[in-house]
Amino acid sequence: MGCAPSIHVSQSGVIYCRDSDESNSPHQTTTISQGTATLHGLFIKTDAADSIPSVLAYQSRRQPPPSAGPRRKERREPGASARARAPRCCGIEAETQTSNASVKQALTTEVQIGPMRLTQDPIQVLLIFAKEDNQSDGFWWACDRAGYRCNIARTRESALECFLDKHQEIIVIDHRNSRYFDAEDLCRSIRATKPSEHTVILAVVPHTSADQEETSVLPLLNAGFNRQFMENSSITACYNELVQIEHGEVRSQFKLRACNAVFTALDHCQEAIEITSEDHVIQYVNPAFERMMGYHKGELIGKELTELPKSDKNRADLLDTINTFIKKGNEWQGVYYARRKSGDSIQQHVKITPVTGQGGKIRHFVSLKRLHCTNENNKQLYKSHRDEYTGDNSQSESHSFRCKNRRKDSTDVKSITSQSSDAPSLQTRRYSSMARIHSMTIEAPITKVINIINAAQENSPITVAEALDRVLEILRTTELYSPQLGTKDEDPHTSDLVGGLMTDGLRRLSGNEYVFSKNVNLSHSHLSVPNTINDVPPCIAQLLDNEESWDFNIFELEAVTNKRPLVYLGLKVFARFGVSEFLNCSEATLRAWLQLIEANYHSSNSYHNSTHAADVLHATAFFLGKEQVKGSLDHLDEVAALIAATIHDVDHPGRTNSFLCNAGSELAVLYNDTAVLESHHTALAFQLTTKDSKCNIFKNIDRNHYRTLRQAIIDMVLATEMTKHFEHVNKFVNSINKPMASEETSSHSEGSNCDCTVNIKNFPDNQTLIKRMMIKCADVANPCRPLELCIEWAGRISEEYFAQTDEEKRQGLPVVMPVFDRNTCSIPKSQISFIDYFITDMFDAWDAFAHLPVLMQHLANNYKHWKTLDELKCKSLRLPSEKNN
Repeated sequence: MGCAPSIHVSQSGVIYCRDSDESNSPHQTTTISQGTATLHGLFIKTDAADSIPSVLAYQSRRQPPPSAGPRRKERREPGASARARAPRCCGIEAETQTSNASVKQALTTEVQIGPMRLTQDPIQVLLIFAKEDNQSDGFWWACDRAGYRCNIARTRESALECFLDKHQEIIVIDHRNSRYFDAEDLCRSIRATKPSEHTVILAVVPHTSADQEETSVLPLLNAGFNRQFMENSSITACYNELVQIEHGEVRSQFKLRACNAVFTALDHCQEAIEITSEDHVIQYVNPAFERMMGYHKGELIGKELTELPKSDKNRADLLDTINTFIKKGNEWQGVYYARRKSGDSIQQHVKITPVTGQGGKIRHFVSLKRLHCTNENNKQLYKSHRDEYTGDNSQSESHSFRCKNRRKDSTDVKSITSQSSDAPSLQTRRYSSMARIHSMTIEAPITKVINIINAAQENSPITVAEALDRVLEILRTTELYSPQLGTKDEDPHTSDLVGGLMTDGLRRLSGNEYVFSKNVNLSHSHLSVPNTINDVPPCIAQLLDNEESWDFNIFELEAVTNKRPLVYLGLKVFARFGVSEFLNCSEATLRAWLQLIEANYHSSNSYHNSTHAADVLHATAFFLGKEQVKGSLDHLDEVAALIAATIHDVDHPGRTNSFLCNAGSELAVLYNDTAVLESHHTALAFQLTTKDSKCNIFKNIDRNHYRTLRQAIIDMVLATEMTKHFEHVNKFVNSINKPMASEETSSHSEGSNCDCTVNIKNFPDNQTLIKRMMIKCADVANPCRPLELCIEWAGRISEEYFAQTDEEKRQGLPVVMPVFDRNTCSIPKSQISFIDYFITDMFDAWDAFAHLPVLMQHLANNYKHWKTLDELKCKSLRLPSEKNN
C-alpha cells in the first residue's frame, strides 16, 4: 500500500509537498483542510484556493490531451465555492520529471572548458506566473519535453523562497501585466541575491499590434533580465527558446561558474602569478604576488605595467626584447629584476606565456614569478615566505634533520671502497666501478640537475624536500637524459665516431639514391641443420659445451658451422632458458625460425652478419645468468631479451644509418630518417616470423602475452640505436645505480641485510631500463672479450667502415667518418676513442649493477693493448713482430 506524500509548511506559509519515495502510485491525495483544488490527480483540499501561496513538488503529471492543446480541464469538487474554482495551480509550485526514456538517458551533460572536464546536472527552471494560462502551460510542457526540472511559483515571496532553495539556472517571469506583482521589481530582488550571478532570467512580454511601435528592451536589461520572449503559448516555441538558452547563456554561465575553482587554485598557489591584457593592463594578481611585491591587489589591478616603478638593474634593452618575443606568441623565460613597493630590487625567475583567444589573437599574458635567492633582499624575502608556509625556524630545522636522515641519495659512493677495504678484490673492483659513476666524464645536463637537487634536499624543510622528491621521480622517468655532446680532446677519431653513430645523416650532396639488395630469404629447407639439439655434430657439440663461459670463442663456432653459428648456438641457449616451453612451440618450429632469421643475415658483411648476432645472443645469455639481473627480470623478459638479441641486426646492409639517410635509401624514406635500421630489423623479423606457420614461434601464445612480448622485443632492439646511447646510460645510472648505492650505504650503516634490488625489480620502468642496458652492452661487448677475440672484432668493424667510406667517395656522398680511410686510418686510435667515449662509462654502470669483474679485466687489458700500439705509432691491429708470429 502506498504511503502519503510528505508535507512541510515553512514559516512563510509555503508548502513543500513531494510524493513518498516508497509510493508505487503516481497519484497521491493529501487532505489539508476544507475545500478542494485539483492538480492532475493530486488533490489539495483547503478552505480557499487563493489562500495557498504554496510550493508543491511532485513526480508525475499527465500529458496534455492531444485534442485539447496545452490547456487541461479543471476538476471541481461538489459544493466548492467560486473561489475554490480558481485555476488548479494557483499559488503552487510543482516539479515535473519527464517520462521520456531517451531524455532520461541524458540527465547529465559533459562540458569541456580548456583542459577541465565538467558534468552539468539537469537544468532547473522556475516559472513565475500569478495565474495559470496557456503561456504557463506552454513553458511547463516545454520543460517536460526537454527533461528539465520545473517549478511554478505564484507569488513574489514563494518565488524568492523557491529560488534561494533550488538555485534554478533559468527563471521565466510573466511580464504581461502588473496586477499581481511587479515583474521588474521581482527581477531586481532576485538579482540582489548571490545565487543569481549565474542565472538567466527571461521576461514574457505581450504581443504588440502591427500599428504599435515595439518597445525598447533596455528597461528589461537594466532591471536584470537577460532576454525577452514575445508571448507565444506554442509548446514548440517555448521549447525552442529554453533549449537555445541552455546551449547559449546557461552553458556559458556554467563554464564561468567553474572558473571559481581555477581562481581558488591561483589564490592558494605559492608562485606569484600576474595576468595582464594584450595591452599590458593588470587584470589579476594572486596573494603570493601581493606578498612578493608588497602591493595590495587594489593598487595594481587596472594599471598598466608601464605605470609601475622599474628596477635600474636590468639591461636597457631587456623589456624591448621580452615584448618582441611575447608579441610573436612565444613564451619567454629568464631572470628579471623587479622593484617592490618599498623600493627594494628583487631578482626573479620569470616565465611569461601569451594566451591566444578569439580570432587567434593574443588576449592575455600570464606571468609566473619566483624569487631567485642570490642577494640578501631575496634571501630575507624568501625566508619570510618559507616561514609562512612551514612554521618557525626550529620546526624547519627539525624537518630538515629528519629529511637528512631519511634520504641518502647524495652520499659519496667513493667512500664505499674504504668501508670495504677488507673485502675481496673483486668486490672492491665492483665498488670502484660504482664510484666512477658519480664522476662520469660525459654528463648530461639533467644529471647535473639531479645532483644539485639532491644536494639542495639536505638543507630544505620537509615540504620543499618532499616536493623535490617528486621532481626527482619525474626527472628519472622522462626523456630528459640526452647529453650536450662534445668531443674529448678534440680527437678526430672520436669526432667521426660521434658523427657516424650518433646522428641520422648529414645534408645530401648528390641526387644518388642508395638501394641495397633486399634479398629477403624466405626459404629454410636448403640449409643443413640438426633435427634436434641432440643431433648436433660432435665437433660443434664440443664447442657448445663451453657456451656458458664469457671466454667462449664464437669464431671457432663460425668456422665449423660454415658461417652459420646462430642456429646451433640459438638451439642450445633457447633450450637452457626454456624458450620453447614459454612460447608453447615445438623445437622444430624454433629450429625453422632460427634458420630463417640466420638466412636473412648477410654473410658478405665483415661485421654485421649472423656471427655478430650469435655473439650478442651469447653475451645476453651470459648477462641473464648473473644473480642481480636474474632477480630483476621475469621469464617473459628473458625470452624477449634472447629473441631481441637474435634478430637485432637481421638484414643489416653493412652500412650505418647516416649513410642510408645521406643516400636517400628506401628504408630511410620509409622510416623518416629516424632509427632506420633498428626499425627495419624489428619490422622484418616479425614479418618473417608470422608469414609462415612453420616458423611462427608466437602462434600458440595468447594475445596479451604476445603484445607484451612484442613490445619488449621492439623496445630492446630500438635501444641499440646509438643516437640515444647517453640517454639510456644516464637514465640507468640515475634510476638504478644511484638508488642501489644509497640502499647499500644505508644497509651498511644500519647493519641490516636488505636486498637492494627489491625496490628496483618491482617497477616496470626500471625493468625496461635494465633490459635496454643489457642488450646495449651485449651489442658492443667486443672490447670486453678476451684480447684475441677483441682484435678480430676490431678488424671486422674497421673493414666494414672502410668499405662504407670507399662507397661514399664513389657515389659522391658525404663521408660520415673520414678517419676510416683504409689508407690512413689508425685502428688503435679508433678503438681507444670508442672505448673512452662509449664503452667505459656504460660498462662501469653495468658492472656496478651486474658484477662483471672478468669483463672489466678484459676491458683494461684490451685498452692497454691499443694504447701500446698507439704510443708506438702502429696503425694496424698488431705490432709487425706479432704479425710475423
